[in-house]
Amino acid sequence: MKVKILNKTKNELKIEIDGEGHTFCNVVQKALLKNKSVDLAGYDVPHPLTASPVIYLRTKRQTKPEIVLRDSVRTVYKDTEVFRVAFNKALKEWQSQQS
Repeated sequence: MKVKILNKTKNELKIEIDGEGHTFCNVVQKALLKNKSVDLAGYDVPHPLTASPVIYLRTKRQTKPEIVLRDSVRTVYKDTEVFRVAFNKALKEWQSQQS
């Protein structure tokens, strides 16, 4: 995955993510929108044949957008880790019932 900063101001950040698509960007966008410091968050896939979506983020007040993005990605990571643990437990329980 390659990330390129397209634009950055005090309250805005626009990045391009090479090699990703709707799945990844949608999860990141939802995590960003849960943050109370976020004024606006969205993404665009400029062309369906090139996997280089653009994520746009605007924060409220003096909140740095790069910090909000970093924190939101950490939240996504924690959520997927919780899911992974729960799924592995359910899989072990299912396998033990099949024996």
